[in-house]
Amino acid sequence: MNGSFDLQSYMTKGVERVVAEAVKATLKNPRESAFMLKFAAASRSASKKRRTAEDSGEHIPPFLIASITSKCNLHCAGCYSRCSNATNDAEPVKQLSAEDWLRIFDEADGLGISFILLAGGEPMLRRDIIEAAGRKQNILFPIFTNGTYIDDRYFSLFDSCRNLVPIMSIEGNRDTTDTRRGAGIYDKLAANMDEFKRRGLIFGASVTVTTKNYREVTSQEFLDNLSERGCKAVIFVEYVPVSEGSKDLAPTDSEREYITEEIQRLREERPEMVYISFPGDEKSSGGCVAAGRGFFHINSHGGAEPCPFSPYSDVNIRDTSLRDALHSPLFTALRSGEILLDDHEGGCVLYEKRELVEALMAKNSI
Repeated sequence: MNGSFDLQSYMTKGVERVVAEAVKATLKNPRESAFMLKFAAASRSASKKRRTAEDSGEHIPPFLIASITSKCNLHCAGCYSRCSNATNDAEPVKQLSAEDWLRIFDEADGLGISFILLAGGEPMLRRDIIEAAGRKQNILFPIFTNGTYIDDRYFSLFDSCRNLVPIMSIEGNRDTTDTRRGAGIYDKLAANMDEFKRRGLIFGASVTVTTKNYREVTSQEFLDNLSERGCKAVIFVEYVPVSEGSKDLAPTDSEREYITEEIQRLREERPEMVYISFPGDEKSSGGCVAAGRGFFHINSHGGAEPCPFSPYSDVNIRDTSLRDALHSPLFTALRSGEILLDDHEGGCVLYEKRELVEALMAKNSI
C-alpha cells in the first residue's frame, strides 16, 4: 500500500457509491428497491467486517470474480478467455462443484465480501451454482452472460432471488454486436431485455470497449436504447489484448481518458443507470486493485488468480480456505511489491508485465 492512500476507505466509498446508485436506479420498482435497501444494510455490515480486519493488519477485498465454468457456446472475436485457453468447447472435467462454490460463497460472506461476479465461459450453463448463489442474500451476484441460455426457468429464478443480477454482454448496435459475437445475438439480447422489463426484473449490460466502439457505446443513442429497455447498470470492460494480433483493439491512453470523462458525465446526467469501468483509472485507486487489493479471481478448477487477465496461481481453493488463498505467496508478493503500482500502457498492468509475474512465480518456487 502506498503512503497516505487508504485503500480500504477508497474501496468502501466505491462500494457505497455503487449501492447508493443502485438504490436510486430502482426506486420506481418497489420489489427491487426493497431488496436494494436490504442489501445496502448488508453491505454496510460487510464494510465493518473488512474495516475490523484492516485494523488488525489484514486486507479483505469487497469483490471476488468467480469463473464457474470453462465451457462457452460462442466464439467472440478476440475473446481473452479463449486466447488463454481458459474457455473452450469441451465438456469440463474436474471443475469445482456447486458444493465447492457454496462453501466459497459462505466464506466470502463471513469475510465481508459484498460482490461476487459470476463469469465463465458461459456461467448460465451452471444452473446448480447460480441456484446456490441465490441462497446467499447478503451478497450481490452480477452474472456476466452472453444471454443465449436465459429461459423461463431463469426468469423465475431471478424473480425469486433478487441478489442474482444478469449482466448481458453487448458490443453496441446490432451490426457491432453481431460482428463480434455472431449473427442474431443482438436480437436475442434485445428480446431478453424486453422480457426482463415486462417482468419488472433488474438487469445490466457489459460492454467490451475497444478502439472500434468506444464512442458508440458511450453515445446517447446507445444508452437511450438500453435505458428504455430497462437496463439499470452498464459495466464498461476495457479490451485487454492477449495476442499480438489484437493489440490494435485496446484503447489508447487518450481514448481511456475520453471514456473516463464520459462515465463521469453519465453518472451526473443519467442517474437511472449505474456506470462502472473495469479495470478503470488505476491512478485514482492507487494502482491495480487485482491480487486481493480490490478483488481476485477463482477459476473454474479452483485456482486463485490475481485477475482473469493474469491467469497465474500458486494455490487451489480445494485445498485451502478463501482467507488463506488471499495470503498466498504470489498474492502477497504482488501486493507488497511495485508491480501493481507501476506505470504502464493501456488498462492492465499485470498483462503488460506478465514476464515479471512469471519471474515472481519462479522466485517463490510456486
